[in-house]
Amino acid sequence: MGDKAHAHTGAAGRAATAGRPSSVRNVVLVGHSGSGKTTLVEALALTAGAVNRAGRVEDGATVSDYDEIEHRQQRSVQLSLVPVEWGGYRINLLDTPGYADFVGELRAGLRAADAALFVVSAAQEADAVAGATRAVWEECAAVGMPRAIVVTHLDTARTPFEEMTRICGEIFGGDDPDAVLPLYLPVHGPEGADGHAPLTGLTGLLTQRILDYSSGERRENPPAEDQRPALQEARDRLVEGIIAESEDETLMDRYLDGAEVDIKTLVDDLERAVARGTFHPVLTAAPAAPGTRQGIGTVELLDLITGGFPAPPERPLPDVTPLHGASRPVLTCDPDGPLVAEVVKTASDPYVGRISLVRVFSGTLRPDGTVHVFGHGLTDPGHEPRPFHETEVRVGALSSPFGKQQRPLTACIAGDLASVAKLGGAETGDTLSDPDLPLLLEPWTTPDPLLPLAIEAHSKADDDKLSQGLARLVAEDPTMRLEQNQDTHQVVLWCLGEVHQDVALDRLRSRYGVQVDAVPHKVSLRETFAAPSTGRGRHVKQSGGHGQYAICEIDVEPLPPGSGIEFVDKVVGGAVPRQFVPSVEKGVRAQAARGVAAGHPLVDVRITLRDGKSHSVDSSDAAFQTAGALALREAAADTRIQLLEPVAEVRVLVPDDYVGPVMSDLSGRRGRVIGTEQSGTGRTLVRAEVPELEIGRYAVDLRSLSHGAGRFDRAYARHEAMPPQLAERLRGQPENNPNDS
Repeated sequence: MGDKAHAHTGAAGRAATAGRPSSVRNVVLVGHSGSGKTTLVEALALTAGAVNRAGRVEDGATVSDYDEIEHRQQRSVQLSLVPVEWGGYRINLLDTPGYADFVGELRAGLRAADAALFVVSAAQEADAVAGATRAVWEECAAVGMPRAIVVTHLDTARTPFEEMTRICGEIFGGDDPDAVLPLYLPVHGPEGADGHAPLTGLTGLLTQRILDYSSGERRENPPAEDQRPALQEARDRLVEGIIAESEDETLMDRYLDGAEVDIKTLVDDLERAVARGTFHPVLTAAPAAPGTRQGIGTVELLDLITGGFPAPPERPLPDVTPLHGASRPVLTCDPDGPLVAEVVKTASDPYVGRISLVRVFSGTLRPDGTVHVFGHGLTDPGHEPRPFHETEVRVGALSSPFGKQQRPLTACIAGDLASVAKLGGAETGDTLSDPDLPLLLEPWTTPDPLLPLAIEAHSKADDDKLSQGLARLVAEDPTMRLEQNQDTHQVVLWCLGEVHQDVALDRLRSRYGVQVDAVPHKVSLRETFAAPSTGRGRHVKQSGGHGQYAICEIDVEPLPPGSGIEFVDKVVGGAVPRQFVPSVEKGVRAQAARGVAAGHPLVDVRITLRDGKSHSVDSSDAAFQTAGALALREAAADTRIQLLEPVAEVRVLVPDDYVGPVMSDLSGRRGRVIGTEQSGTGRTLVRAEVPELEIGRYAVDLRSLSHGAGRFDRAYARHEAMPPQLAERLRGQPENNPNDS
């Protein structure tokens, strides 16, 4: 770190794979949208020599070209991998989207990584740091993943660096803010006409040296006298924070007694604490100035990654389950062990076809070998898991992605990542293993998509390609769920947000050549009788030859919610012959399924057949089916039909500050708050029952209401009576719902 030499060479132009797992570092970059993650990746690649000028690889493609961009707002929408080499280490930088709609890509990056860099922008409000980013920090903490923090945009900072480190200590440090401390302090030049002071260098707290970049080259200078008091104060706090994490219990006593602790001891203890995930250093970084190679702070950040972040063998592997009665092996990150790998991302290339990004946890993946593929479907709370699928496929070419290029690899060892072309029917989340020892990795969780998008094919030609296009789309993106609603007869894509919806439609059009139209989403309403009624169905026709003759009389009475349709036969004296009673029931049930007032299925009634008439020649099964349907329609016409709407049980998890606004908002949606309870530190779980008509866009509205810090899940509870005024507005309009968008 601060005392290390910086004579490093890059790996531009070649796709060297790591020779051993201990020389690999897998790092995921996490941060709010606009925090500068992709710019930081480009700066690190430039410093490491993987690109020859800012954001430009040797063949002319930019680093971010592999990362799909939603062009209208220049927003990264998928995970991308940028491998670089630094000091004999292979560093796989996993750049994740910062926008909440693409949290599935973030989860994939977390699965593939062994450590995380949290990128926070000094040009953004503190709320942007405190929202979804804190939730991801807590996820990493739960599994002990090492983390460091990088502050960007200090040139245009709204918040000074000292204030940013204090905020990071409060947000990420929890009960121990001294576990989140800076290793370097920024040095600014004079303010410009815009009022912002450019970042010109860093002050190393351990070395007490100024790293000056103002000349375009990195130079070390001693601090000026007026800088020493602030430097010493920050250094003392850092040293005490490092010593508090030291495994040498005597070190703190010696330090407090006035003994000088040498830098090597401090650096070694710091690196061990970072690798254990108990200390989280704060660094700062800025892109290289035009005409220079090294960005400010990028050398120090690369040194931290190689020296402080753990190698794959130092991290526990996901749980593994044997298949088909095989014994469970003891797995380690060993290139010679049994093959266990996972597809963490699936993408489509217009020329190559499907490309799978694979993390190898054990063994070695080689091209042209055969692997066992087992798909369990990723965890999707509140819904049925995706179908299991199992097959054996031949591995295609292995490559290392960089920009738009795929650089060939001869093998991918345990701990490393690679792209695999044309990996059969493998989907995101599938496990790859040896056919002689098939294994299954414990699934990683994805958020439940809760924003519906109903679609229709634009034309007959699009309709022919729609099913295949949707299947591929869902296979690539596990945070998207496809539903073919049997009640409303709609094809519905459930997404995480509006931008997620836009990207889905764009991918259908551009990748799979399918043009679709978004249509209003319908909610499955029901009908029931508000009071008992009777009906007579008369179907008598004579047109020469055999005619049609069937008469039946029924009583209809409402039943408690959840009772469904109950049919009772009380005919006496053979008024309706025995063989035609099932026909009446069939006709009644068919009419109930079609609805009797607004076109929604009829439920929760008892239908009693009490009388009727037949003809020895003209009565038939079809005639009595028609008569049964007519009788039910007549009974419905003589009473009030009540519309029933689905009610969802909603659980909203928000920071305590937003509980009041959330409860008020739910009440405004005709919701009933059932209760609240604390869920961890500073968070409250609000439980409520809300009509589904009112929460079609709740995924979007809650994000706005809670500044991205809230999340919710929902589950169907029951159907219940709709308020009369709303039912009256909907009656006769089965194609519309009040939440249509």
